[in-house]
Parts: sequence; C-alpha cells; structure tokens
Amino acid sequence: MLDYDGEAGEYDASRGGEPRARAAAEALERLLPEGPGTVLDVACGTGIVTRRLARPGRMVLGVDRSPGMLRLAARRHPGRVALGDATRLPVGTGAVDAVTLVWLLHLLPDATPVLAEARRVLRPGGVLITTVDKDDAYFTEDSDIAEVTAPLRRAYAPRVPDHSGRVLGWAARHGLRLVGETTFPGTGQGRSPRTWRERITGGHIPWSAAAEPGDAAEVCRGLASLPEQETPRPDPRYRLIALARER
Repeated sequence: MLDYDGEAGEYDASRGGEPRARAAAEALERLLPEGPGTVLDVACGTGIVTRRLARPGRMVLGVDRSPGMLRLAARRHPGRVALGDATRLPVGTGAVDAVTLVWLLHLLPDATPVLAEARRVLRPGGVLITTVDKDDAYFTEDSDIAEVTAPLRRAYAPRVPDHSGRVLGWAARHGLRLVGETTFPGTGQGRSPRTWRERITGGHIPWSAAAEPGDAAEVCRGLASLPEQETPRPDPRYRLIALARER
C-alpha cells in the first residue's frame, strides 16, 4: 500500500487537487442528511474534502491513520481531526448522523470490518456514504482502453472489495438500505495506455492483481498495441452510494 506519510505533501496535486475535491464534496452534499448533525469523514487524508463539508449546525469530524496526512488536515480543519483506524473509530456507538468513506474500500483486502465499524457509529436513521467500483470509474465512457481491458475486468472485478454488488449485499444483511446515489468527475485524471500498463504491472489495479499472470500480461500486450500511447483517455467518473441504517 502507498506510504501515505511520505506522499502527504504531494498527494493532493497528484490526484486532481482542488477541482476533484470540489466535485467530490458537491456529490457528497447531494447525499448527506439535511439540517444539523455530525458527519464523520473516515480516511479524511489531507482534509481537502472534509473542510468543504462543514455547514452551520453541522459538525464535521475527520479521522485518518496517517500522521502525515493529518498534519495537513489539521491546518485545513483545525480542532476537528483525529488519528484513528477505520476498524476502531474513536467515536461512540450511534454517535454520528453520517459517515463518509471516499476512496477507501478499494484499498482494503476486506471491506467488511470497515463497513461494520461505520455502521456501529451511525445512529439509527443515519447514512453511510461510500465510493464503490472505483476502477470501473475509468470505463463509464467507451474507449479503446475500455475495450482491451473489458474481458479481464468482467472476470475479476466482482472480487474487488469495493464492488457495488458486494457492498450492497453486505448492507442488506446488516440493516442498511440504499437511499441514494450519484457520480462525480475525476477532472484531469484520465490515463494513457502506457500509464495503464504501468499500473497493472505494478500491482496497483485490484482486478488485474486478482487475475492469472498470463491474463494480465495479455491485456498489457493489447494496451501496448494501441495508438497514442501517451494520450490520456476519458476522465474517470466516480460513483457514490448512500446507505441508511434502519435499526
């Protein structure tokens, strides 16, 4: 996994900066409960999105396990961030009105402990909002890269921890129901064929990491044969879902 302490200083700039943070915050706002309440932003990182969620009457708290990230978050959202693990949140049971998990589940070997902890801290009627299907975000528009990678993605994507079917199945078994969803763009985050090959061979793409080595190598050969190797294809479009705790 990425060294988030070491990457903290460059993290925002390498991931779309303020434009992507603004788009993410606007999308979260469409799903967050209206009126006063407490929102817990888990894996808040540098706080670039967290700070944008604050409103009169709404307390927004951030939690992250990386001290390097939290140092930046504390400057942006002073007095409202804390060091903590997503599987052991420093928050009481039923204490918050909403939990946000943005770009977290796809990083985990198993998302269920984090989802269970988020459910624990939600009050009945509270809302859990999370990104799902992160790597599919790059293929919402047709492209030559989408065509080359499609067979591998279809075969292995259901195994990734943030697959929407897996998350929704877990939610249904634990008293959370789908109450909303939306998308937002990753402005400037489109990848070229060369970049995709590097990400796959580096083991950074869950659906390729889960594949047989020969299958992943075949996709890389297909990517290498595409024209305009340095030209980014369409920007990703990320998906957010909102799950309400019923009991």
